[in-house]
Amino acid sequence: MLNNNFSFWATKDDNKPDLLCGRPADYFVVQKYFTIMICATIVLGGVISFGTMFVIIAYVVLKFNEDSWDLQCCLLFSITLCIIDPFHSVNSLKTIGISKMYTDIIRGESLIICSFTCIFFGIFRGHTTNVSMFRELHVIIGLSLDIFGSTVCGYWCTRVIQIILTDLFSNTLTNVVLCFSLVYLTFYLVSPILMHSSYEYDWRWALVISWSGIRGVFSLLLAPDIYNFSESKVEAPHMFIFYIQVISLLTTGINSYMMLQSAKTLGLCALSLPRQMIVRNAIQHIQQIVRNTITLYKTEKTLTNVNWNIFKETHTFQSSHISHGPKEELITDEVLIEEARLHIAIIQMSSFEKQCNDGILGVEAARILIGATKSYCPVHGKFMSISDVSTYVRARSWLIKFKNMLTYLEYHKESVFFIVPENNRFLSFVYRIIISQEFEYATHVVTVMYIFPMIIHIWPTARELNVSALISINYYFMFLYTLESALKILILKKKYFLQNWNILDFFIIVIGIVDILCMYFVKLRPDSLVLIQFTVVMGYFRIIRFLPIFKIIIPVLIKMADVQIKKSLSLMYSITKGYVKSQEDAKLLLRQISCREQVFQKLYDILDKNKQEAIKELGTIENEGRDVVIALKTKQAILNVIAKALKNLTFLWSRGIIDRHEGIEMNKVLLRKIKALNNFPMAIPPPTPDKYLHNIIWLENKDVLIEFFKVIMSSVWTQT
Repeated sequence: MLNNNFSFWATKDDNKPDLLCGRPADYFVVQKYFTIMICATIVLGGVISFGTMFVIIAYVVLKFNEDSWDLQCCLLFSITLCIIDPFHSVNSLKTIGISKMYTDIIRGESLIICSFTCIFFGIFRGHTTNVSMFRELHVIIGLSLDIFGSTVCGYWCTRVIQIILTDLFSNTLTNVVLCFSLVYLTFYLVSPILMHSSYEYDWRWALVISWSGIRGVFSLLLAPDIYNFSESKVEAPHMFIFYIQVISLLTTGINSYMMLQSAKTLGLCALSLPRQMIVRNAIQHIQQIVRNTITLYKTEKTLTNVNWNIFKETHTFQSSHISHGPKEELITDEVLIEEARLHIAIIQMSSFEKQCNDGILGVEAARILIGATKSYCPVHGKFMSISDVSTYVRARSWLIKFKNMLTYLEYHKESVFFIVPENNRFLSFVYRIIISQEFEYATHVVTVMYIFPMIIHIWPTARELNVSALISINYYFMFLYTLESALKILILKKKYFLQNWNILDFFIIVIGIVDILCMYFVKLRPDSLVLIQFTVVMGYFRIIRFLPIFKIIIPVLIKMADVQIKKSLSLMYSITKGYVKSQEDAKLLLRQISCREQVFQKLYDILDKNKQEAIKELGTIENEGRDVVIALKTKQAILNVIAKALKNLTFLWSRGIIDRHEGIEMNKVLLRKIKALNNFPMAIPPPTPDKYLHNIIWLENKDVLIEFFKVIMSSVWTQT
């Protein structure tokens, strides 16, 4: 996983500022798993380190201070020493060329430990009790609520920030501050779990991190609270601060030195050969620019007396983190391919950014593509394919199966072919009743009204106080259910049992009749224990009378599933289209990336193969949701036109051709048009074949030719 400091500003579909942060290796984690991911982050990122340090330090403190300090002082002192200073722990690692993503592990774990400690000490500030209070249930529940409540609070803070950013004309400075704050908070929370689950985290880094426990400001700030919260006052409270100061100084010197030596000895500071080649090529390119500048300056008369030798010496630089002058035989085709792969990843991310800024690619699609590219960069020899970012395809297939199941269960009103007899007014009256919309509403109302009596029936105390009322209500509702089914059977006859929901209604009536008979027999034989138990069980079967409520809920669920399917189709199409464009951009620069013909051909074949797979995926998506693709293309075309209009407006404004007031007004108009696209339909039905003729350029405004082709088409259809 690369570090997450790559980001760029872009404009969303509603033109609100958004920070496109490349997602880490677990970018497939969708929004509904946010809480699980944060909980796993806390458990794996900080609890293990905190728990291990606390047990060791507490054991040592209790052994050496068993007589002078009580148990509560020892525990509080141990907790204070467990706090790692997140700012000073990684300062020494910055100077030896270690990747920033490794130092962020230490920062993230340190902040998590600080959070736990602040919550723990906050409980002591709010209560005047001792450590034994943590055995009580309400204190444990309060501690859990503090930990998980902070996560929920952070989640809702992001929602508030999102609402603030929806305003097109909000303060830009406020948006920038909020976005940067959100990025860093999320980054420091999620970084430890993602790094712990990454393949790059091994025993070498575990050894380095074990020496990263530098104590500092946070431990000193909490040191006075040890005496304040102690169960029995000690004679020398200043010793708490003294011990923590000494340990902080020792860890600052010893741990910093051991971290540096461990990282250097285990080879964690060395860059791989492909990355060294990238850095070296960049340095050579800069040096060539410097030489060209010197050559240009030598032609100027005013600079003829400059000492160019000293100038060259001061402007010669090399990177301190790469091995200089590698042997030529080490640079094999594999190394060149790996170097080119990293260049291609950078080109693809730049392409995604440009497509997003031009309105061709959506912001969400750009996030996913950039995050996928960054997550596959550390994988040696891995070229990202469209299948690597097709998680939404699996989600879409699940949604389609769910929708098909709901469609099967959906209640369809019976289309009755019934000849109304002239002499039977009763059947005519019943027929008009069951086909009316009011009859359907009445059945739903009866089902919903039974909720309150069922709650009383389940509640033992209320059931004992309302036995006779519940029996009467049961008779009443059974009469309504029986009347409803009888009217339908009277008209539909055998067709009544072709509808699954009608079978359920009939089953409810049968169970209800058995329930009533059981209660009647209990009155006749009140001493039969088996009959009483069977009657009680049958009473709980009344809960199936709530199942017809799903007749109302299922259509809503089908609409929701259909919306999610269309969203995933639209997003996957946008992702695939952006991926194809990035492959084309990488192909154009492939010759500049690689000089060897063999390496160039191999890279070209890989990119071409990935592109063809993406094109096949585009065709599959178009076949599955043609109306969704048409809506997406139409929306992207509108966004592209408005984006170009905004660029032209900015150009005319900067040149003074348009007045400032006029430019602001025109900019507001264009922004309103972008915001109006939020309500753009997700699906547009494809036009009929005759309407396609108007979209052909050489047939535009030529009604005679269009009518001619229509006649030809109609004649062909009639002959076939």
